[in-house]
Amino acid sequence: MPTTAPARKSGSRRSAAQRSSARRDDEAPIIPILARKVREVEAKAQRGKLRPTNRVKFQVIAFLVREERARVKADDTLADAVRAELLKRLDGVATILAKTAARDTSLIQLLEVDQATSPVAKRMRRDWLLESGAELAPDELIITDAPATASVPVVPAALAERQVVPLQIESRRESNPFLAPDLTRSGPVQTPRRRLDGWELMGPLYKAFETGAGGGAATMTLPPVPEFDRLSPKGLEVMPHQSRFLEAVRAGHRSFLLADEPGLGKTAESVLAASVADAYPLLAVVPNVVKMNWAREVERWTPHRKATVVSGDGEDIDAFADVFIINYEILDRHLSWLGSIGLKGMVVDEAHFIKNLSSQRSQNVLGLSARIREQQSSPLLLALTGTPLINDVEDFDAIWRFLGWTVASGDKPAATLMEKLDATGLTPADKAFYPEARESVISMGIVRRKKKDVAADLPDKLIADLPVQLDDEFGRSIRAAERELGARLADRYRRIVDARAVRQAQGASSSEIDDDIVRLVAQNELDESKAAGTGGDNVFTMVRKIGQAKAVLAADYAAQLQRSVGKVVFFAKHIDVMDQAEAHFASVGLRTVSIRGDQSTPARQEAIDAFNNDPEVGIAVCSLTAAGVGLNMQASSNVVLAELSWTAAEQTQAIDRVHRIGQDEPVTAWRIIAAHTIDTKIAELIDSKQGLALRALDGEAVDPQSSDSVQLSALMHVLREALGGE
Repeated sequence: MPTTAPARKSGSRRSAAQRSSARRDDEAPIIPILARKVREVEAKAQRGKLRPTNRVKFQVIAFLVREERARVKADDTLADAVRAELLKRLDGVATILAKTAARDTSLIQLLEVDQATSPVAKRMRRDWLLESGAELAPDELIITDAPATASVPVVPAALAERQVVPLQIESRRESNPFLAPDLTRSGPVQTPRRRLDGWELMGPLYKAFETGAGGGAATMTLPPVPEFDRLSPKGLEVMPHQSRFLEAVRAGHRSFLLADEPGLGKTAESVLAASVADAYPLLAVVPNVVKMNWAREVERWTPHRKATVVSGDGEDIDAFADVFIINYEILDRHLSWLGSIGLKGMVVDEAHFIKNLSSQRSQNVLGLSARIREQQSSPLLLALTGTPLINDVEDFDAIWRFLGWTVASGDKPAATLMEKLDATGLTPADKAFYPEARESVISMGIVRRKKKDVAADLPDKLIADLPVQLDDEFGRSIRAAERELGARLADRYRRIVDARAVRQAQGASSSEIDDDIVRLVAQNELDESKAAGTGGDNVFTMVRKIGQAKAVLAADYAAQLQRSVGKVVFFAKHIDVMDQAEAHFASVGLRTVSIRGDQSTPARQEAIDAFNNDPEVGIAVCSLTAAGVGLNMQASSNVVLAELSWTAAEQTQAIDRVHRIGQDEPVTAWRIIAAHTIDTKIAELIDSKQGLALRALDGEAVDPQSSDSVQLSALMHVLREALGGE
């Protein structure tokens, strides 16, 4: 390998050690570069952040150490002492490589002499040699990309036997056996050679974001708010910041990393974006805990479209739906049919879930997105996450691949981004390249707003319901118990009707329900339940079981939320629910404090102070009854209500622990509600009681509601459901 020219003279006086070091560097100028690079790789490995770019660095360092060692040994012009010193320094680099490989054993194969090198590795080697001042042969300066390979099948061979095809999907295929061709697609296009084709660009792109080159928020320029709202369905209103995003979609932009903070309406924006882009059928890949919420948001914001939730093997799906909603855990068995129905759009919610490129989850998502881009010329691709970066700037890698901003291998920008970078007229050797490169990526579709940025759009306090499906055995037993309770109440109701002969005496239709008897039966049940306490199956034990069933789901959502927004206050009513939540938080490495009724005053205050002041404390797990009053926890603006209260006032008191003087952001309270259970009705009743308070105390015009307690109203609802009433 060629070496640099002799050392340049220096006008400053240097020590003997400095002069000796300079002479050694003059003899082997590549060694200081290798020493610096190997320390960078070592630091990343120590933090568990060895991503593709650093793996390539590791391989190139190993190659150059081997080449330089051979050159030093063969150079007869070197004095023995100098040769020994240079070999010693190379041994030091090799030792760090060995230690790094011991930490991550998958690196060992990269040390093999015959290990194939990618064009990216060859470019990196060339650039380091040029930096050292080496003179390279022409064939080493020009490095061409490997020829494009055939597309990878959407279903890996290892998953072929796991594929399921619901019968309803077969019906859809039979009704339309031929997908409409995309006439906007053209044949293969010869890409002209670009000025930057010979450069390794992914490292500089990551560096541009890691250093915040150019400064400013990482969000693309969005169109102004339109004069007229053409999207909001009746009773709803698209907020200005959402409107601007949707105008970008209307203008033709089709790929976005939507990194808004939670609470700013990313789900609604995505649903409406699909409508604006006519990106149906649309696939939404989401965490299990938000599947029901996605279906609800589709119904709310695009009531003319149908959504179906895929569970298990998909036996109950609507194959003719416009939006297919599936969770990450079961995607692997549905890849085949999803890749064949002509999807025109795909949303990945909590997109940081795919950051580990070696996981099957990531490969499934990337395989499907690649198939969609093969079938559609301009599909809608949305990556939603409040935390696109968890550990390292290279967490962008999988998201950029999903969006098609980089090629499938992730080792270089795709055509559109390459054009933007080429248009800068700069190269990574120019300092000005980095802010321009960062802006080029941002303009591809990064949108990032925080609560404080759009505070004028938001209410100062928002309660957002998050329905979850209790689809395990425990959840099924709860629904069965609710049906049994309804049957027991209905039996009592009928006995009273028969005994009083009410229907016959008044000549009423047998289909009518007597509200007085409904209230009487429900009140008797409530009185018996209060007397029984936790014994037997009653409305109180049922609600407690629902809380237990929701505990881990609620904790999982709170953990995701904490990664996005920082501190979160988690409220639960029962101690066992708090215990389950704390165990889950500990299992995912989150530090928490606990505020319970049995704490001493000093211990409680210590926990509050730690939450408000210690940046390492992410979540406060609080008792809804014990921590609902007298606490100031405005270090957070996000509350998770894992269990519902029986009173609107108790819920309000809990939320107001963060919604108080000193809070400078809008507050969002996330209520976790068990779908298809009495939990849903309790939430509705709590809201109606809140309306009563607004009317009585604040003079607001709201519809009058019953003054019955939530417990009594809930039991009356269960009875009416059992009787078939509305």
